[in-house]
Amino acid sequence: MDGSGDKISHLRQVKHIIVVLSGKGGVGKSTVTVELALTLRAAGKKVGILDIDLCGPSIPRMLGAGDQRVHQSSDGWVPIYPGNDKSVGLMSIGFLLSNPDEAVVWRGPKKNALIKQLLDDVYWDNIDYLLIDTPPGTSDEHITVVEALRDYNPDGSILVTTPQAVSTADVRREITFCRKAALPILGIIENMSGYVCPNCEECTNIFSSGGGKGLADEFGIPFLGCVPIDPELTKTLEQGQNFVEAFPNSKVARIFSDVVANVIRVCENQPTP
Repeated sequence: MDGSGDKISHLRQVKHIIVVLSGKGGVGKSTVTVELALTLRAAGKKVGILDIDLCGPSIPRMLGAGDQRVHQSSDGWVPIYPGNDKSVGLMSIGFLLSNPDEAVVWRGPKKNALIKQLLDDVYWDNIDYLLIDTPPGTSDEHITVVEALRDYNPDGSILVTTPQAVSTADVRREITFCRKAALPILGIIENMSGYVCPNCEECTNIFSSGGGKGLADEFGIPFLGCVPIDPELTKTLEQGQNFVEAFPNSKVARIFSDVVANVIRVCENQPTP
């Protein structure tokens, strides 16, 4: 993934770049990003997460790294590695705030400048996949990311929605954004698609269902899967634990395993089994 000149030089060491998008907030985009990263790691991949949701940097807490701080090296900012094996690296504005409750009250130009710095100055050490967690919507931050990545041919985006019509309507605008920005769409994930009983694993549709699949069919986009609500997933995220390792045989873990297998196959041009 070579670029030209010295622009975003550290990204030359990244083999695959995926941007995670959502049309609206509250659909679990950051949760999906974390579980994709942990599942990629379980598949033997070295992963980086760049959290550019500047006003809601929740991923450090999800990975149990909320109290850590990044430091500079001669190569640039060194990501935080929550695990001992350094197979998942994380960079977030959350590491740069003196107080985790501090609000980021910035105008667009300052946000965009920080995003460019995060893309340019973080030293990703030969990782296989970089997942970029973005704010909801289609704003200046998204344009900044897409323009900065253009020379590096990102593999594409993953769109996260919930089943309800209000969420899928916002994803329609996200699809339009991706197509105007010439950012490929790897697929759609329908999150919060039903509720998994902690006792019998039966899945009940507490909201509507099928919105993500219908949207994918309408626009000719791959549908990656439905992820139900699992109380154990919520609990592990709150405690900064690894759900994929703790519950490898759960319905949600199996779904993410299938999603990641599809993503790897597409990004690495592997044949369909």
